Amino acid sequence: PDPKLPLNALVEKHFVLNHFGPNNDFVVLILVFQKLCEGIFKVLIKDIPTTCQVSCLEVLRILSRDKKVLVPVTTKENMQILLRLAKLNELDDSLDKVSEFPVIVESLKCLCNIVFNSQMAQQLSLELNLAAKLCNLLRKCKDRKFISDIKCFDLRLLFLLSLLHTDIRSQLRYELQGLPLLTQILESAFSIKWTDEYESAIDHNGPPLSPQETDCAIEALKALFNVTVDSWKVHKESDSHQFRVMAAVLRHCLLIVGPTEEKTEELHR
Repeated sequence: PDPKLPLNALVEKHFVLNHFGPNNDFVVLILVFQKLCEGIFKVLIKDIPTTCQVSCLEVLRILSRDKKVLVPVTTKENMQILLRLAKLNELDDSLDKVSEFPVIVESLKCLCNIVFNSQMAQQLSLELNLAAKLCNLLRKCKDRKFISDIKCFDLRLLFLLSLLHTDIRSQLRYELQGLPLLTQILESAFSIKWTDEYESAIDHNGPPLSPQETDCAIEALKALFNVTVDSWKVHKESDSHQFRVMAAVLRHCLLIVGPTEEKTEELHR
């Protein structure tokens, strides 16, 4: 191995070069990566500097792309380690330390990969009530600056959960008040100014959305679709109000542009 390469780049290089090698080599490589994952979790439970936490999480994120690597390391204890690092454990966890933001973001990225690639992790996410924890973190992000990445990967994980578990859609829709929460996130991303109860002002000469806000809006829209896909019938007056607000926000979305033509197309889809 090249001693000049950082650990995450080294793992990335070997992951790509060896992933499709001979069967025996591949089995050995998977075992090595599994042991590496186990070692990373043992390090992450210790009190180590933030830079070390980020490096460990970057390597784990790369390794977690492979389902076989995740089999022995996807445990409740390891999931709880990542939840703690992502500030998803306690209601009173604050987002005051900017120095911790890279750790939170990398932990959320790891959770996205692990939940997507592991059925065990998907079951554990239900047991650990991950959807509720993600909604709590989103509420902490409200009106905060410099946290676009945290919000974006929180939303991505929420989308994945609601995609993989239809039961979570109902929990998000009713128990967790996901419809108003996601609508408010879109309002914030689009900087909407209301001229009437269900009408927003459109500044045709205004600047395009920033790349960060565009990415957050796209993830929020994906999650919002999952939350509302089964809501074919409105039962309450409050539901009617929320859907009308959502419709106004979606109309606004179609009248604004992103930072590039490709991003604008993705936003409008």
